[in-house]
Amino acid sequence: MHKRADAEHHPSRRAVLGGGCFTLAFLLTPGRQLRVMSARAQPTTLSANTWVSIYADGTIEIMCPTSEMGQGIFTSLPLILAEEMDADWSRVRVVQAPVSPAFANPVHFKSQGVGGSRSLRGYWMPMRLAGAHARTVLLANAATRWQVPRAELTTEPSRVIHAASGRSISYGEIAAFASLPADLPAPTEADLKPQSRWRLIGRDVPRVEVPSKVNGAATFGIDVQRPDMLYASILRAPVATCPHPLYTQAVVIGPTRIDDRAALAIEGVTQVVALDHGVAVLGTDYWATVKGKQALKVEWQTGAKSERYDSLTALDEFSAIARDPSRKGVARGNTGDVAAAFETAARTLSGEFSSEHVYHAAMEPMNATASVRDGEVDLWSPTQGQTWARDTVVKTLGVAPDKVRVHTTFLGGGFGIKTEQLTTAEAVLLSRAAGKPVKVIWSREDDIRNGAYRPAAAHRLEAALDAAGRITGWKHRLVADSVLLRARTAQLDQFKGFDVVVMSGAVTTYAIPNKHHEFIHQDRGIPLGYWSANGAGLTNFAIESFLDEIAGALGKDPVALRLELLGEPRGKRVVEAVAAMAQWDRKREGTALGIAYSDGGEWNCKCAQVAEVSVDRRSGVVKVHKIFAAVDPGIAVQPDHLAQQIETGILFGLGAALRERITIEDGRVQQANFGAYDLTRSRDVPEIEIKIVDTGHRGMSGAGQPGVPPVAPAVANAIAALTGARMRRTPMLPERVQAAMKR
Repeated sequence: MHKRADAEHHPSRRAVLGGGCFTLAFLLTPGRQLRVMSARAQPTTLSANTWVSIYADGTIEIMCPTSEMGQGIFTSLPLILAEEMDADWSRVRVVQAPVSPAFANPVHFKSQGVGGSRSLRGYWMPMRLAGAHARTVLLANAATRWQVPRAELTTEPSRVIHAASGRSISYGEIAAFASLPADLPAPTEADLKPQSRWRLIGRDVPRVEVPSKVNGAATFGIDVQRPDMLYASILRAPVATCPHPLYTQAVVIGPTRIDDRAALAIEGVTQVVALDHGVAVLGTDYWATVKGKQALKVEWQTGAKSERYDSLTALDEFSAIARDPSRKGVARGNTGDVAAAFETAARTLSGEFSSEHVYHAAMEPMNATASVRDGEVDLWSPTQGQTWARDTVVKTLGVAPDKVRVHTTFLGGGFGIKTEQLTTAEAVLLSRAAGKPVKVIWSREDDIRNGAYRPAAAHRLEAALDAAGRITGWKHRLVADSVLLRARTAQLDQFKGFDVVVMSGAVTTYAIPNKHHEFIHQDRGIPLGYWSANGAGLTNFAIESFLDEIAGALGKDPVALRLELLGEPRGKRVVEAVAAMAQWDRKREGTALGIAYSDGGEWNCKCAQVAEVSVDRRSGVVKVHKIFAAVDPGIAVQPDHLAQQIETGILFGLGAALRERITIEDGRVQQANFGAYDLTRSRDVPEIEIKIVDTGHRGMSGAGQPGVPPVAPAVANAIAALTGARMRRTPMLPERVQAAMKR
């Protein structure tokens, strides 16, 4: 029997324990102190709001609070707790945590969700403190049983040792009689292991979820099956809009007339349900619902702002706005006297850059399964946010939060799109209407045409140079629609209209004394959302490409210019390291190198990359032969896994750099499947070499996204070095490369 502990109430610190499972529950307070909520034994299973359970057979269950979407977090976070607990990793079993305030990310979201490379940064200290407390409880119980001072005891993996008497006892044996001492203080950071004693952190272990993915046992959202379940396919308006019920900027284009006779005549179709934003076809098998959706005849409301949107025309308009000084935006992170720097400059330079919309292209399309019955809701979802999913159900159905159970499956890729909760709302509405469990599946066409895309953005950058060739002034104006306007309006208000998601990385840390960074918002009604390294991918392309232009104008080496401008040692070290890896000064035949650097911003992860490319001058096709990457993450919890994250970030960024694009005409997305949305294929994958640089920094960073931003500018800078052609828009399509070479 599963029991739900209430995170808002705090049971007695002493509990009567017995049976075969010792469970500890913790809550991290705002002051970063670990408060013990409860400790108890159970005969069969663990309690809902707990971090770790120890069974009599020595099995240790550790909760993973966030979603596993391929980033390895199902291994990395429990491993941190196991390190401090001194657990035998071979005896650890990882369990996906249910939705609960006890599992909220205490540093970043203040809710239970994953994104922005925030998991390790947010849960690093809670997991360590929880593990340290579990170890202390085990030591205290062994000391009581043996009647020896606790200070005489030590631990080895899953055993308590009393060296003086030669005795030892396993954690499983302790679980059979353990109790929580009333006078046991909560652990603090001072109680944690020094790095010199780490057994697991910094060493690679196999990822715990991979075997189940290989043998087919893993359950993704699209795999969920429930008794008497129906499937649902949904026809949505042909014009891109923002219908999400949680978003304040929702623009619902609903059906005005529905002819469902042909759909209902299809074998397997059981019901057609009108929604505010579409028409759902329910049936006993998925393909019947797809055929039913295709058979619908629907007329739609008109008048949405996005009906007038053309993405390529908009980018040209954005560029014109960026170069017009009379068009003012919102500035942030400015330093010095920029006007004076430009007035007294010996020389000024400018550059314009832009990037198109891109789609997430997660291999598992959006889906969710819900069962609404007797006022209670079960949701099975490949979601990036358990709290966000629960809150969507609460808002959509008007039920109490404690009536909602979120069952998080594995995710077949996320990249920000699975923070979206439209499938959650659709599944619960349709389950309520049908009186049965319902699985909503978006087809690939649905997924592409109803995504929440990375913004299209245009940049104008200007630099003021003094007589000695030093950069004394810097202006960066970015024109784009806002992610926060749709997703987190309160945060946009907090920053007075400066979209910190879109402008991520724009506030450059290069040592330039006078800097101006400005966001000019254009609301075009298009659905935008989180994307891997969302704004940083946009801004890094512009900044690092422009910096190479400046180096060329000054006759300086691009590596030397970056080292000159980097005022802190971590950045310098990764730039020096990647230049050495690539043998920067060695002459190539038929290829050239380009470099780019990303400060990492809030990720706290420095990354420099060098791309080696060739260009077919007849076709304009760019071939990336190799990418070198040097990265300083501070503490690498698992070095090989971190390198894998950087590698996948490089491949993700390479697609957006060279080929991926979403084009919208009259509000209608033109791509429908992977035949038209050109992903990086195996034949396009370059050789990748990654080096983790240890600069002595001991902070925790996020590694899911830092590999993305430097890719596009490194490739663009290599193209310029080889051909003299400066690429100013992503994707760098062959026809654009050809046109640039002719200028």
